[in-house]
Amino acid sequence: MADLGEENKVSGVFGGVEINDNNEANNTENAGTIRNTNLPVKRGFWNKFKAFWLQEIDWNREIKVELTPYQQKIEDEINEFLHQEITWEKVHDFLFQEITFGKKRNV
Repeated sequence: MADLGEENKVSGVFGGVEINDNNEANNTENAGTIRNTNLPVKRGFWNKFKAFWLQEIDWNREIKVELTPYQQKIEDEINEFLHQEITWEKVHDFLFQEITFGKKRNV
């Protein structure tokens, strides 16, 4: 440790701060900042986002989706709509149906 008025340079540390190895609190001192590495860290949004986005994925794992009865009903209706039989007669009836805007007047 340097005495008052002496300069003791340490390489690789901004500000040249020297730490004694016999420090039992495991504090890291760097240019006026003291960090205790034993304290828990509060994770912010971006750390959580990066941890989720960059996580390892097991592509062979089975994914099971459970639907509520209402969700199952909607899914069944969508499947019924998408897999319905389309014929020229249905297309013709759809394209040439009568369309009214507002109230129909008797002329």
